[in-house]
Amino acid sequence: MRDDPDEGMLSWDESVFRDEHVFEIDYVPETFEHRESQLESLKYALRPAVRGSRPLNTMVRGPPGTGKTTAVQKLFGELGAQGGVETVRVNCQVDSTRYAVFSRIFEHIFEYEPPSSGISFKKLFGQITDRLVEEDEVLAVALDDVNYLFYENEASDTLYSLLRAHEAHSGARIGVVVISSDLSLDVIDELDGRVQSVFRPEEVYFPVYDVDEIVDILRERARRGFHEGVVGAPELDRVAELTAESGDLRVGIDLLRRAGLHAEMRASRTVAVEDVEAAYEKSKYVHLSRSLRGLSDRERDLVRVVAEHDGGQAGEVYEAFREETGLGYTRYSEIVNKLDRLGVVDADYADIDGRGRSRSLSLAYDADAVVERL
Repeated sequence: MRDDPDEGMLSWDESVFRDEHVFEIDYVPETFEHRESQLESLKYALRPAVRGSRPLNTMVRGPPGTGKTTAVQKLFGELGAQGGVETVRVNCQVDSTRYAVFSRIFEHIFEYEPPSSGISFKKLFGQITDRLVEEDEVLAVALDDVNYLFYENEASDTLYSLLRAHEAHSGARIGVVVISSDLSLDVIDELDGRVQSVFRPEEVYFPVYDVDEIVDILRERARRGFHEGVVGAPELDRVAELTAESGDLRVGIDLLRRAGLHAEMRASRTVAVEDVEAAYEKSKYVHLSRSLRGLSDRERDLVRVVAEHDGGQAGEVYEAFREETGLGYTRYSEIVNKLDRLGVVDADYADIDGRGRSRSLSLAYDADAVVERL
């Protein structure tokens, strides 16, 4: 059969994938390796909920793609299966205001969305806490990517409402897990004093995976996601090497999927190193794509303007931005700071002759890659 020209070619109804969902970013693996100590710390903090008490407030920190969300989702899944406990994970990149966070909690508890207008926060909050007290339930809330609440100046109000719920509504038991990938953000220092006095969280840190750990995790994903023999050791090692360079496991998971799709495009039954290299041109921008996805229209407008004036002075960029949007300097400065903290834009101070210190704005990624993903 080796002489058959169709040897190794895929037919129309064939795929290299056993289960492509395994490579989705929100997939929670059955086996979750190399995070045993972090899982134990989180279990310790959440365990009181099973006994009907408020969970310990917890702060989960670490670089992007280090397993923070997966760990919380895995334990929330186990905890939610217990009687008398509600668990809600809120994606703050999408729900970045106090009202949006509580709307998501409401939707989970009542299994329908609250009205988009005409209901005050106080009433929304009251309905949630009344339900918890009536059902004698404990609520554990995970504020995933909590840094987005800080970017919108909503973090203190949101946390204050959650942490003080038992005072405003006797019998309400709510514990909070905040998850942040922004290592430059000092969560405690950035909160109002009224929140700092009640928010003394347990801290759980998720470090970057080393190469051996990356290989273990990706090998298991490949085993579950691909048919046997699709990805060999050299290809897996190359994926792990590129993943380690990026420091983000999500790059490797996305890279496996895209390499598989590239192999299928070649009608091949196996993934080759050339598929990995070709796929990496897109997979290396996983973090960028995710950051851009959560931006508002005006924030996207500023990214486009920066792309057009890459390396330009902040004042020059502002004039172009104002001409396009009509927004004032205060809002412009807020958006610049947010994009800088997200790692999309680099806002660097430099000495300008005769003008003192001024900020220059440039994209942190290749301009074509950014514009293509807007």
